[in-house]
This record gives sequence, C-alpha cells and structure tokens, in this order.
Amino acid sequence: MIKIVPESKKNVLIAKAEGKLTNRDYTEILIPRLEFIINNYGKARLLLDMGDQFQGWQASALWDDTRFGLTHKNSFEKMGVIGGPIWIDWGMKIISLMISGEIKSFPIKDRQKAMDWIVT
Repeated sequence: MIKIVPESKKNVLIAKAEGKLTNRDYTEILIPRLEFIINNYGKARLLLDMGDQFQGWQASALWDDTRFGLTHKNSFEKMGVIGGPIWIDWGMKIISLMISGEIKSFPIKDRQKAMDWIVT
C-alpha cells in the first residue's frame, strides 16, 4: 500500500510504502499524483519511504514503476528513496543513468535528512 504523507505540497510528493505494493497502488494513487504534479509544475520531486513495513512489489507494480519512470525520464527534478532492500541502492544508481534529475537513496536512520533534501 502507498500512503501520501501530509508533507507533500506543490511539486513534492512524499509517499510511504507499506506491505507489498500492487498495480493498483500505482494506477490509482502514485501515477495520478505524479501526472498532476508534472502537468501543473513541470517537474516532480518524489521521495518514497520504504521503511520497516515495506515488503516488496508485485511484478505488475514494479513494471508500472519502471515504465512510468522511463516515459517521464525528464520530468523529475529529484527522486529519492528511504530504506528498502539492499539492492535499491544499486537500482537508484542505474536509474540515475536514465533520469535527468538528482537521485539519492537514504538509510532509514536518515529519514529527516531525506525529507529536508526533497524540499530544498
């Protein structure tokens, strides 16, 4: 499940991932919010918090994530993740080769640092 956190404002979207992310999380929550931001502000700043409750993706959800990112590769000013599986750091490095914006990953202990980074 994806929850949009209250600190999300203007072109900043901060989402908390809990449990296993589904296709529905992307098609009904995350993608519509990102499309709204891109259409109204030009570029989005996305921070996905994959803290202690995150359990991975359904294959269709991971594909939605990848497809949206590649389709909108020039639509992100900043993109970051907090926590998540160990391979997320490598994934973010690969994404940084395809996305024009600034890409960072943060350990869970640096959650506040990530929140400050996404808004500045």
